[in-house]
Amino acid sequence: MDKYVINGGKKLFGEVNISGAKNAAVAIIPAVVLCDVPCTLRNLPNIRDVSVILSILESMGAVVTRYDDPSVVTIDPRGITSYKVNNDELVAKMRASYYLLGALLGKFGKADVPPPGGCKFCKRPIDLHIKAFEALGAEYKDIDDRIVLESNGLHGTEINFDPVSVGATINAILAAVKAEGKTIITSAAKEPHIVDLANFLNYMGANIKKAGTDEIKITGVKELKGPAEDSGEEISYTIIPDQIEAGTYMAAVAATGGEITINNVTSQHLRSIMKVITETGAKVTVISDPNKPYETVTVARRGDLRGCKNQVITSPHPGFPTDMQPPITALLAAANSPSTVVEAVWANRFSYVPELRKLGAEIDENKSSLTIHPVPGGLKGGTRKKPVSVRALDLRAGAAMVVAGLAAEGVTEVEDAKYVKRGYEDIVGKLAALGADIRMVTYKEISDDQDE
Repeated sequence: MDKYVINGGKKLFGEVNISGAKNAAVAIIPAVVLCDVPCTLRNLPNIRDVSVILSILESMGAVVTRYDDPSVVTIDPRGITSYKVNNDELVAKMRASYYLLGALLGKFGKADVPPPGGCKFCKRPIDLHIKAFEALGAEYKDIDDRIVLESNGLHGTEINFDPVSVGATINAILAAVKAEGKTIITSAAKEPHIVDLANFLNYMGANIKKAGTDEIKITGVKELKGPAEDSGEEISYTIIPDQIEAGTYMAAVAATGGEITINNVTSQHLRSIMKVITETGAKVTVISDPNKPYETVTVARRGDLRGCKNQVITSPHPGFPTDMQPPITALLAAANSPSTVVEAVWANRFSYVPELRKLGAEIDENKSSLTIHPVPGGLKGGTRKKPVSVRALDLRAGAAMVVAGLAAEGVTEVEDAKYVKRGYEDIVGKLAALGADIRMVTYKEISDDQDE
C-alpha cells in the first residue's frame, strides 16, 4: 500500500494544468454503452476510477483502444450484447459504477448489476435512482444481492426528485434518452458534469433540452450515431475540466502561500469556490483568451491566511460543492481567525475531522456544522523520524489531508493514498512541480527510511 510523505510549510509557485472532470468522465463512459458507433473521448483524467470503468466495459465485450496519450481512448460498445455485469470485483471499486444501471436499462430495457462500491464516508442509498427507473416502466428486483431491472419497454414520464440528487438525475437521463416519448425531470441537479453528459448525448443524436436547469426535457430517440456530417469518420468528444481538482489546488496555495497559475479551467464552474478562497485573503484573477477553449486562474496569497467571516455552506450547484468541503476545511484549519462550515448535502461527511486534529487543528463538530478555531503557531506535522500519520478516509478527505500536510510545518504521512488516486491525476507530480516537498512511497520504503 502507498502513502504520501509531505514535508510541509513550503510556499507554492508555478503552473498546473487541470485534467478532465472525474465526475463527468465516469458518467460519459457508461453513456457510450447507449451509442451505436465507436466513440473517442478526449481529456479523460488518468485516474483509477476511469481505469476501472473502462475495464468493466471491456469485461462486458466493449473494445477499448488506448493511446500513448492516456487522456484519449476510443470505445467501441458494439460488442456489449448482454445487460448483465458479471465482474463484481471491479464494480465494487467505485460508486459511479451504478451509472451502468441507467445505461444498460436504456440500451436493453433490462439491467443486472452488482451493488456499487467507492468511498464510504456516508450511506448512499439509490432509492431515488430506482424511483426514476420505475417511473420509466422498469420493475426493480433484489436477486442474490444484485440490482435487477426489467421492463417491457421504457416510456417517457415525469420524474421529480426530492431531495435533488446528482447521481439519480444522471441515471434518469441515461435511461430516458432512448425511451419512447417525452420525459420531464423536475427538481433536477444542475452540476456542470450533468450538462457535459447531456452535451455528449446530444452530440451523439439525443434530444435533451434545458440540462443545467431544474427541469430537464428529454424526447426519446431510436439511435445514437453522432452528427450526420461525421458519418463514417471518427466521432469524438472532449470532457470538461475538473472544477474540484482546480478548487483543491486553489485551496493548497491559499493554505501555503505563494502564487500559482491554474490552466484549463471554466471560471463559471468555480465561482462559489473562488468566493471562499478570496475571503481567506488570497487574490484570484481570471484570464480569458478568445483563442482558447478554457480559461486560466491565478491564485496568490502573500499576507495572513484568514478565516471566513461568512459561513461556508455546501449546496447543489451553483452553490458551494460538497466535494470541496473537506479541502476547504483543511485550509480554514490553518487560518488565523475562526470559520464555520455547514454540510447541507451529505450527512456524516465529517469523519476526517479527527485526522485533522492530529495535526493540531481545533475544530468543534455539531451535527451538520463545524466551528474551526485558529491554532497558535499553525498546524504542525512531525519530524522525519517521527512524522504525524493521518489517513485518507475517502477521496475528498484524502485531498483534505494533503492540503493540511502542505500547510503544516513538519512531516505528515497520508496513509491510504489509493483513495486520492481515484480522483486526482498525478497529484504528487503536479504539487512537486509547484515546489511542494511531497513524495509517494510504500510502507516498506517508509520503514526503511525511519531505520536510517
